[in-house]
Amino acid sequence: MLAHRIAYAVLRPLARFTRGHTLGAQGIVIDEGPRVLLVRHGYRPGWHFPGGGVEWGETMRAALARELEEETGVVIEGEPELHGLFANFNRYPNDHVAVYIVRAWRRPRIPAPNGEIVAQDFFALDALPPDTAQGARNRLAEIFSGRPLSERW
Repeated sequence: MLAHRIAYAVLRPLARFTRGHTLGAQGIVIDEGPRVLLVRHGYRPGWHFPGGGVEWGETMRAALARELEEETGVVIEGEPELHGLFANFNRYPNDHVAVYIVRAWRRPRIPAPNGEIVAQDFFALDALPPDTAQGARNRLAEIFSGRPLSERW
């Protein structure tokens, strides 16, 4: 876990110099509860939606599918719904996150905790962990409580 934190701290600034823009794809995986799937990373605090960076030559949809499967074992079954594209300038001055709602999925495996994803679980909307990231809370309020869609994370 310490190695992941060190690598993240070293490589994050390097990514800023090699990419004019950064783009990520995250999934709001919803079960019948409805509950949402959140992950805890080994390199940053709080609970977040699963997802990650879009690689060169990769579509956002492909990045979403890859990240969900790698981090949580979730395999997308139907077409995810694009909820929005959000500016996330907290870490990089030109970072954007595409957020998808994933309702049709299966989970043939649950990956063991590792240096990147140390925990994952489904949570009821009224029982989110206290340290759920504010961006995740904002997206959930937009989807489930009718809060107006924001441009910013």
